[in-house]
Amino acid sequence: MEIQTIDASLLSKMFLSGAKNLESKKEWINELNVFPVPDGDTGTNMTMTIMSAANAVMELQDPDMKTLSKAISSGSLRGARGNSGVILSQLFRGFTKVISSHDEVDIPLLNEAFEKAVQTAYKAVMQPKEGTILTVARAAADKAAEMATKTDNIVEFAEAVIAEAEDTLARTPDMLPVLKQAGVVDSGGQGLVQVLKGAYDALIGKEVDYSTEAVEAPKAKPAISKYAVEFVIESEKPLASYQIKELKAKLEKLASGKVSDLTITETNSDEVVFSSEKEDVKEEAPKFTEPAKEMGFVSIATGEGLTSIFTELGCDYMIPGGQTMNPSTDDILSAVEKVNAKTVFVLPNNKNIILAANQAAAICEDKKIIVIPTKTIPQGITALISFAADASVEDNQAAMTEEISNVKTGQVTYAVRDTVIDDKEIRKDDWMGMGDSGLLSVNADISTAFLEMIDEMVSDDSAVVSIYWGEGSNQDDAQALGDKVLEKYPDLEVEISEGGQAVYAYIVSVE
Repeated sequence: MEIQTIDASLLSKMFLSGAKNLESKKEWINELNVFPVPDGDTGTNMTMTIMSAANAVMELQDPDMKTLSKAISSGSLRGARGNSGVILSQLFRGFTKVISSHDEVDIPLLNEAFEKAVQTAYKAVMQPKEGTILTVARAAADKAAEMATKTDNIVEFAEAVIAEAEDTLARTPDMLPVLKQAGVVDSGGQGLVQVLKGAYDALIGKEVDYSTEAVEAPKAKPAISKYAVEFVIESEKPLASYQIKELKAKLEKLASGKVSDLTITETNSDEVVFSSEKEDVKEEAPKFTEPAKEMGFVSIATGEGLTSIFTELGCDYMIPGGQTMNPSTDDILSAVEKVNAKTVFVLPNNKNIILAANQAAAICEDKKIIVIPTKTIPQGITALISFAADASVEDNQAAMTEEISNVKTGQVTYAVRDTVIDDKEIRKDDWMGMGDSGLLSVNADISTAFLEMIDEMVSDDSAVVSIYWGEGSNQDDAQALGDKVLEKYPDLEVEISEGGQAVYAYIVSVE
């Protein structure tokens, strides 16, 4: 088969086929997670990113190249989740920037588009690592440049580019020792390869079902009796979405069943009616009546306890999410929109959310977004504590950024498979203590894993240990561990709080 040009109709099919192929492989890609924790999310993040663009493409009727390019670029940029999703969106952004002004794409233009895609993606990452999705993308672009001098057949060109991408992917464990020890290839690189292979299927005319599902269908639930109840709650000010979710959770503790089909209706300035007509209500952007304050905060966290802590420290809006649920660029933009401030500081509190936050800052037009690069929950808490309302934006940014570097974070969770990391042998269901720079402890006993992690974190200049207990623990167990820490380190101050976070039984900070 020989194809020399691709028009907008064929490119649309190729993009949707690539998205469909990635979607079908997302769980397999999730399982390539290096750390054997119950939060593998690369496949999910990349899928939700590309599906945001795919949905935009499917809404188009007979698009030209410019319209198609805009849908792919804008849809993926706003829907980007996680580092892998953001990098994928930047690859699409660079690629479409080159082709958008042309009616058809040939090999010289494809070569230029591949090169621009890689340049754009590399610019989005402050410290690119070899052995990742970026390496696979660059190898594909290099092969594209080589093939552009050898053929004018796009099918032959595509086959060579994909073969090079697969070969480079197979060699990623040789570039990143952590991949080799875990016995996996880079998950982001695998996701990119699946997009390319799916696009190739459409190129050669393979019949593809272009219907997509961005999220898995919910599992069937047993039949239960339902009761409709309506009542009024008076509030001094409108409730944000996260506050409504917290209230719903509290109501469920008082009920004999699960509170569902929740509708929120604002009837006047201080009255909210709850009824049972439908479950999801899109929160409208508030119409502010007061002048905007100089600075505000948006933070990301999961767990009722952590949400309360951030709110009490002055955070204006909380986005539910974190390690297992990375918010998208659009989620962050929507949250910022709800804060009545000229400058909004965003606290990602997770290294896999920082790129999406940075992307939101680049896109936002009506107010200034400053991302404080908090990689953990304790860093986010420290940043808020370090904020001074009477200081300038610049001084606060400098102070918060400096203070978060003084925080050591540890997290305890369980292993979902056997593996070896940092020369430590891990068995399924072992408890792992993970620090800022890697694995600190492994043990079948959670208390032992916790205390060994603390030993690795405490130094002569340590003063305070803060323990946030979540899923897999309780207040009594947390207190018992706190007592053991005090017994061994009597000069330290130990604080214990309910976090309510998923995945991690304990999040710990040492300062």
